[in-house]
Amino acid sequence: MAIYHLEAKIVSRGAGRSACAASAYLSCSAIYNDYDGVQHDYTRKAGLVWGQIFLPEYAPQEWQDRVILWNAVEENERTKDSRLAREFIPALPVVLTSEQWKELLSDFIHESFVSDGMCADVAIHDPDPPGHNPHAHILLTVRPLNPDGTWQYKTEKEYLCVRNGEERGFTAAEFKEAQRDGWEKQYPYKVGKKKEYMAPSVAEAQGLERASKHPKSTKYGRQNPISERWNSDEQLLIWRAVWAEVVNLCLEQKGLDERIDHRSFADQGKDVQPTIHEGVAARAMEKKGIISDRCELNRQIKRDNVLLRQLKAEVQMLVKTVQNSLAAIAQAMEKLRANMIVFAYQVVHAKGIITKTRADMEDIVTGFAQHNTVTGQIRQKLAERRKLLAEKKALSPLQFSEARRLNAKIAEATEDLEELKSRKEQIMSSFGKADDKGMKDVKSWIDRREEQIQKAEAAEAKYSTELDKALDEYHELEARAEALDPDELKTARLALRPEEEKRAVSKVEDAYGTGYDYATMREAKDKIADLLGEEPLDSKPRSVHRELQQAQEKVREQKEHRERLSGKEKAKTWVR
Repeated sequence: MAIYHLEAKIVSRGAGRSACAASAYLSCSAIYNDYDGVQHDYTRKAGLVWGQIFLPEYAPQEWQDRVILWNAVEENERTKDSRLAREFIPALPVVLTSEQWKELLSDFIHESFVSDGMCADVAIHDPDPPGHNPHAHILLTVRPLNPDGTWQYKTEKEYLCVRNGEERGFTAAEFKEAQRDGWEKQYPYKVGKKKEYMAPSVAEAQGLERASKHPKSTKYGRQNPISERWNSDEQLLIWRAVWAEVVNLCLEQKGLDERIDHRSFADQGKDVQPTIHEGVAARAMEKKGIISDRCELNRQIKRDNVLLRQLKAEVQMLVKTVQNSLAAIAQAMEKLRANMIVFAYQVVHAKGIITKTRADMEDIVTGFAQHNTVTGQIRQKLAERRKLLAEKKALSPLQFSEARRLNAKIAEATEDLEELKSRKEQIMSSFGKADDKGMKDVKSWIDRREEQIQKAEAAEAKYSTELDKALDEYHELEARAEALDPDELKTARLALRPEEEKRAVSKVEDAYGTGYDYATMREAKDKIADLLGEEPLDSKPRSVHRELQQAQEKVREQKEHRERLSGKEKAKTWVR
C-alpha cells in the first residue's frame, strides 16, 4: 500500500530545537553541539535502515561528516531564535524494498534540494514491527552557499533613502550606486523635543543636531531572494507535487499499479472524509490496550467511507440497470429507500455526536474560559502592583503623605491579587488540577472535542448531500412509475420492504459495530418516511398491543445485532 504523507517542519532555536539534535535523532547517533555544549545521544534508538549526506557543488567536502556540517550551521546562526534547518518527513511505500526507498529518496533530494544549493542529511526509519510505518527524515540547510563555500546572508540591512521627497530602500551595495544619483540616507535629528528622520543635506541647512548615527532602515531588512523562494508557500506546493511524481514514477517502473496524490480529497474531487493525524502518543496508548479517541475516530471514518462507496455504487447501478416493469421499479425504489435510511442514520448519528459533545463540553469550556479570564486579571493586577512598588521606591524620604497613599494602594492590590489567586485555585481544583501545567491537559481535551465536532459536522454535510442525491434519484423513479397501477406498485414494494430494511440495518451494524443505536435507526426511518411522504412509525395512536409489538421488535433487532457481532468475533478467533 502507498499513501501520501509529506510533513514539513522548521528546526528553530525559538522552538527549543537544535540542528545537531535533529541530525542525531535521524541518524541514531551521538552529536555534541558546540553552540550550547549539549551532547545529543540517540545511539540506542532502533529502526535505522540507511543514512547519507548529500552536498551541492560548492559545499566543503568535510561536511560529509554530519557532526561538522550541523555544527557549522549552529556556529553561523547567532541569535537565540534563529532558524537552523528545514525538515521533511515523507512516508515511504510499503510495497517497495529498502533499496527502492534509497533510490527514490536520492532522486527526490538531488532534483529538489541539492541541485538548488541545499545540503541534505537523510535517513530511513523502519521502526518495529518492520513495514508498519516506514518513513524518512530529510534535514536541509536554510542558507544558500557562495561559490567559495561560505554561507550567504538570509537577510541584508535595507536603508530607507530619500531623493526629491521620494523614499526607496537600498542595500549597502546598492546604495553605493544610488548615492551617485543623489539618494541620501536618513538620520534622526533633534527638532525641538522630537526626533525626525531627514537627509543630512536638509538637516545641515537648518542647523539641526543629529540624534543618532544609525540611519533609517526597514524593520526586517531585505530577504535573500533564494531564501525567500525556499520559504514561500508556492515552493512548498512544488516540493509536495515533486514527491508524488517521484514516488509514482518509481511505482510505475517497478510494475506496480498503486499511485499517490499530493492533492487534498476536495481538490481530487473525492467526497470521502479524510482521517486525522493520530500521532505517536495515541498509537502508544493503543499498543497498551487503551482506546485512543483519535484512533477510534479514524476507525469510524474509515468504516463510514467504505459504506459510502458501497452505497454510491449501488445507487449508480440501480439507475443504469432499472427497467420499466412494475417488479423492477418496485425493487429499485425499495433498494434506494433502504440506502436512504442508511444515509439518514449517518446524518442523525453525526448530529447526535455534535449535540452530545457540545453538551459534554459546555461546563468544561465555561470553566476554562473563567480560568483564562482570572489568569489575565492576575497578570494585570501584578503589573499594577509592580508599578505601585516602583513609584514608592522612587519617592524621596520626605514624601510621607504620598508614601501612605501608595502603601494603601499596594495593600489593596495585594488583597485583590490574593483573592484572584484563590479564585483561580478553586477553578483549577474543580478540574482536579493543581497548576497551569495541568490546565494544558484541559485545553488539549477541549481541542480534541472541537476536532470531533468539526469531523462530525463535515460528515453530516457530506451524508446530507448524498441523501439529497438519493432523494432526487428516488423522485426520478417515481416519475417513471406514473404509468403503473399505484396500488399494485405499493403492494409489491411493501412485500419487499422488510427484507430491504433488514439489509439497511445490517449495513449500519457492520459499519458501527457496538456503536449501533436502535433509537437512532428509528429516527432515521422516521426521517425517510417524512421525506417520502409516508406515515411515520410513531404517527398512529399507541395501544398496548402496538407498544408490545414495538418492544418485541426492538428486542428482536438487538438480539440479532448481538448474535451478528458474536459471530464476527468467533470468525476473528478462528482466523487468529
